[in-house]
Amino acid sequence: MDKIKGRILWIDNVEESLRTSPHLKSELKPYIRFMEFHSYDVSYADSYVDGLGLLKDKSFHAVIINSDVRNGDQLSRIRKTDAWIPIILLTKAGGQEIMSQASMHGVDDVLIMPTSPRQLVSSLTLLLEKHRMRETYTPQAYVKNYNRQHTLDDHQMPAQPGPILENDWQVWIDTYIQFVEWDIMFDGLSNVDELKAIHAREKREANSNFTEYVKNNYTSWLEGEKSPALSVDVFYKYVIPEIQIGKSVLFVVMDCMRLDHWLKIESILYRDFHMTKHYYYSILPTTTHFCRNAIFSGLFPRDLAERYPELYAEPDNEQTSINRFEKELMFLQLDRHGIVLKPSPHYFKIFDARGEAQYLQWLYETKRISLAAVIVGFLDMFTHLRSEVDLFQQLVPNEEAFRTLVQTWFQTSEIYKIINLAAERGMTIIITSDHGSVRCGNAAKISSRNNLSSGLRLKEGKDILCSPDAGLLIDTPMTYRLPDNNSEKDYILAVEDNYFVYENQFNTYKEIFHGSFQHGGISLEEMILPCVVLEPR
Repeated sequence: MDKIKGRILWIDNVEESLRTSPHLKSELKPYIRFMEFHSYDVSYADSYVDGLGLLKDKSFHAVIINSDVRNGDQLSRIRKTDAWIPIILLTKAGGQEIMSQASMHGVDDVLIMPTSPRQLVSSLTLLLEKHRMRETYTPQAYVKNYNRQHTLDDHQMPAQPGPILENDWQVWIDTYIQFVEWDIMFDGLSNVDELKAIHAREKREANSNFTEYVKNNYTSWLEGEKSPALSVDVFYKYVIPEIQIGKSVLFVVMDCMRLDHWLKIESILYRDFHMTKHYYYSILPTTTHFCRNAIFSGLFPRDLAERYPELYAEPDNEQTSINRFEKELMFLQLDRHGIVLKPSPHYFKIFDARGEAQYLQWLYETKRISLAAVIVGFLDMFTHLRSEVDLFQQLVPNEEAFRTLVQTWFQTSEIYKIINLAAERGMTIIITSDHGSVRCGNAAKISSRNNLSSGLRLKEGKDILCSPDAGLLIDTPMTYRLPDNNSEKDYILAVEDNYFVYENQFNTYKEIFHGSFQHGGISLEEMILPCVVLEPR
């Protein structure tokens, strides 16, 4: 026999009258022999009491119970003896009662008898060896994909991604999705540090090419030339069509949610919702000030400042909210499209647990809802606090930990309850982000004779000096449909994983902000965002 794959306890918990039947025992032999053939060491107990005794005395990797469990007492006692041992239940009856007991006591698989020995071994193998197989085959699959992709790049694709298709922006969306999917597949794996390093290098190279692509194409998008959906299109393209066909809509904007964060949230929501996924590009700069106002107004920043100067807010020394007019901007956008809703749309921002509870209560009590827009600020606030609080940096040392935190937070948050309650009310839920963030790894020196704004990936002001490799200098804001304050303002946006540090404070602040998550510049992580329409299943 090959090396033992695992020790299995088979408990044949059947009625007394059947347990002595030679025919019954002969039915079991093919299963046990097939497991032994596949290198499993099987211990057999012909009663529940004997099986429980074996489980207490010996160590097993899994338990197979051949029983029509109609109450949870047997499973409960097994769980008290070993809380985490995998259990496979074999049953001839099936039915809701047995399935309920199996679910309640953490049974890992239920097979309806008679089943084939091969099916049983397949279930057992997946149960016991899933992590090992993932550790083994994920790197193999990555290497195969890596080699195939580079063969395509060398023989079929240009060295620098450019206008290879009419909608070449879709190529970048597909590329980024693939990067993120591999990120998540690598999460939790050990002994893949070398492959992770290769993957990180590939992403850096992709971001470098993406920067050049955006520099070459972004201004033409602003004129609507072969343009992807941008921030200004989100409300019109994805929210208004649902309203126009009479649906009650909950529009959720997760401030600073990246695509990888969404995929961790999606895994929680998937079983309860049918999802229609769209992707769009954030406008530049990728800050809340510009992006979220663009979503709710449907206007580029310069157009917003010129058309509604009283609703366009610039940053000030008192740190007054520069997104405080989003409700008014949403109403104006609805009015421009001739949409009148009754009851009137509702708008709310959630910053803390009290706000979550308040909004959940409002959703419970409100009888009719046409459109409810809610901003969720947790991710953005955590992103900024992580740079300032050492404990948070230890809690989230890297992107994998950030993804795990997002999933844990969402699953236990009132936001999850809000979405489920909206679904119970038959509402359509639309979830999106205003911008992402990128983990900064390279400090770039910046200087000016004048005062500049405080962002690490976006600086606004005049006479800005910085290496051209570190950022995109916008000295003609009109071209980017940005306000210029009567030619008194330029913008510089960090590219790739750069962050700006003043030359006279370089060493101090380089250390403080290295590895922090920031936004405002040009990167795949900041610009390519999901917008997902959820309908209750």
